[in-house]
Amino acid sequence: MKKLKFILSGGGTGGHIYPAVAIANELKSRFPEADFLFVGADDKMEMQKVPQSGYKIEGLCIAGLQRKLTLQNAMFPFKLISSLWKSRKIIKKFKPDVVIGTGGFASGPLLQMANTLNIPTVIQEQNSYPGITNKLLSKKANKICVAYENLGRFFPKEKMILTGNPVRQDLIDIEGKRAEAIQYFNLDPNKKTLLVLGGSLGARRMNQLIEKELDKFIAQGVQIIWQCGKLYFEDYKKYNSNNVQVLAFIDRMDLVYAAADIVISRAGASSVSELCIVGKPVIFIPSPNVAEDHQTKNAQAIVDKKGALMLKESELDSQFSLVFEALLKDQGKQEQLSKYIKHLALPNATKEIVDEIVKLIQ
Repeated sequence: MKKLKFILSGGGTGGHIYPAVAIANELKSRFPEADFLFVGADDKMEMQKVPQSGYKIEGLCIAGLQRKLTLQNAMFPFKLISSLWKSRKIIKKFKPDVVIGTGGFASGPLLQMANTLNIPTVIQEQNSYPGITNKLLSKKANKICVAYENLGRFFPKEKMILTGNPVRQDLIDIEGKRAEAIQYFNLDPNKKTLLVLGGSLGARRMNQLIEKELDKFIAQGVQIIWQCGKLYFEDYKKYNSNNVQVLAFIDRMDLVYAAADIVISRAGASSVSELCIVGKPVIFIPSPNVAEDHQTKNAQAIVDKKGALMLKESELDSQFSLVFEALLKDQGKQEQLSKYIKHLALPNATKEIVDEIVKLIQ
């Protein structure tokens, strides 16, 4: 069998990068001799994160359109033409068997050029409401791996496969890790643990909320692991105490999920998929500052199946205390949310996505 070659593109946020790396790792485990190349956007986090995962990456000079009139928007056509030209050059030189896109600015021109050159393409759509790039690319893609049902109004139904989103393998079974987690985070096993997840950079409005509610949490006998994000750590580290752990980021997500009794989280696609698998009661606070308001739509898809609670940022001042206290006091509600969110888990996503990729090269 000839040596296989794969190009992957996904970036801008961890939610696009991590699935691409997970897919590459699964392909590598099946085809150890294969060659891999990632393509990202020049100034985005994938240019650091992908090499840290052991893969080569090339950058395109591409950025998204802003919502208002800016110099960056005026430059967009030139950057797009440059990125299409460079994508063609990369593909011609590397000669991939399949090109895989998991979202982010760079995946648009790369997959567009792969389609033009008749190279099989696979899109992995993480959200319940796809962005414009994947909607356009879907017309010529060979396969579209989705994480939510009912996306037929956006994509050709005959190309869609419901796989779920790739998640960290160490999250698949956290059942036996609670004792280790309590010790690792130096927690009181007799107190409820609240986990707050604002994303790797942090979420300003969520951090403001937790700061305001800290005294109430402690009075309710709750201990907090508060991942405030690296942008905000200097502002909030002063709250570290016996009952509060303020962290810029969390290395052991498996243990922090094992320790948590209740989770407050943003609703990015990767976070939602992880929370379905670990099956903890969740209050989603979607970011309103993302394209197409897709975090609200991600969270709503879980809420509609009775698997989580959701509060919009505009509702926090009036409703958060009531909603949180009611959930904290209602063990039956906590168990119900855990049960229903776990029903929505798709833990074999990475394997199933790679199965679809392999079908294109056989």
